[in-house]
Amino acid sequence: MRILTTFLLACLMLFNVNTFARELPPITPVAHVDLPRFMGDWYVIATIPTRFEKNAYNAVEVYTLRPDGNVATSFHFRNGSFDGERKEIHSTGFVKPGTGNAVWGVQVFWPLKAQYIVAWLKDDYSQVIVARDARDYMWVMARTPTIAQADYDALLARVQALGYPMDKVRKVPQQARQ
Repeated sequence: MRILTTFLLACLMLFNVNTFARELPPITPVAHVDLPRFMGDWYVIATIPTRFEKNAYNAVEVYTLRPDGNVATSFHFRNGSFDGERKEIHSTGFVKPGTGNAVWGVQVFWPLKAQYIVAWLKDDYSQVIVARDARDYMWVMARTPTIAQADYDALLARVQALGYPMDKVRKVPQQARQ
């Protein structure tokens, strides 16, 4: 019984929607995501990180479309520095029907699924903002490890317009791959 209570409390803490987020409208997803085109490597440029990735360097999210229509994800990064220990997290994205492939439930461990909303996607699929209604986590990603400062500033302006607390945003250090 004690283990169950602890588990339930942990779940409540993990998915707690703070008062700030409840005052904001839900995030509007993009109209449609072409899943095959969306697959591949995405470099994390900026984030409001989860506890697992708060010290991430060279963070990359890799999406692979599975035959069942779900998305296999592999998130890897160096912990604490460019030479830090390599960490990798695997999860599955379950695309929600009727959302134009823009809303997923991402499951890192059963039975919990975290909300994943494609809130903005550049027409050429080179940059994306992934958001959550709770405004607790956010990812700005690109197909390249670095982007122009003007693009970075424009993406952060979009993040701010979504209602995110900008003091929590962390620019993720990225090095060119060798």
